[in-house]
Amino acid sequence: MDTLSILLLITGTLFLFFVSRKSLLHPRSHGFYRFFAWEGILLLVLLNARFWIDDPLSVRQIFSWILLTASLYPVTHGIFLLYFLGKPEQISATGTDLVFEQTTNLVTTGVYKYIRHPLYASLLYLTWGVYLKEFTWLTSGIAVAVSLFLFATAKAEEREVAIRFGERYMTYATKTKMFIPYVW
Repeated sequence: MDTLSILLLITGTLFLFFVSRKSLLHPRSHGFYRFFAWEGILLLVLLNARFWIDDPLSVRQIFSWILLTASLYPVTHGIFLLYFLGKPEQISATGTDLVFEQTTNLVTTGVYKYIRHPLYASLLYLTWGVYLKEFTWLTSGIAVAVSLFLFATAKAEEREVAIRFGERYMTYATKTKMFIPYVW
């Protein structure tokens, strides 16, 4: 990594640490695992940045751009729905949730009709899209680690949301997939 990449890594890590500071004090919270997923994605982006437009018509680059493009919809639509249908307000007992996560209504429409974790699905698609830019043993390990952290994040969040919404959430969870509609 060059000096600029190291500086960006330090700056990005400080920003992610600031955003996640409350969650990092609660290792069972979803935000704790999410911090490490975000950190891995940052590292993956910085390691693969120089390969972003190499060989643009290769199969791996085409699949990369498909995944990167696919990552945009779940996050934008998911956050929109959480803000407008979830009616967020300060309800977190530990104070680890981000503002849009502090919903008072369970959102089960739009992208949430098909997957329970569109924001984490988006991060998964982003991770693998960036990984496909150029893969090495190091980036392979990071992509797998990020995927595991996102899975842990989703499972921790499911425990939290089940407490918040009870049986309604449990019923909803049996009817939807975690990350990929109709698949997983």
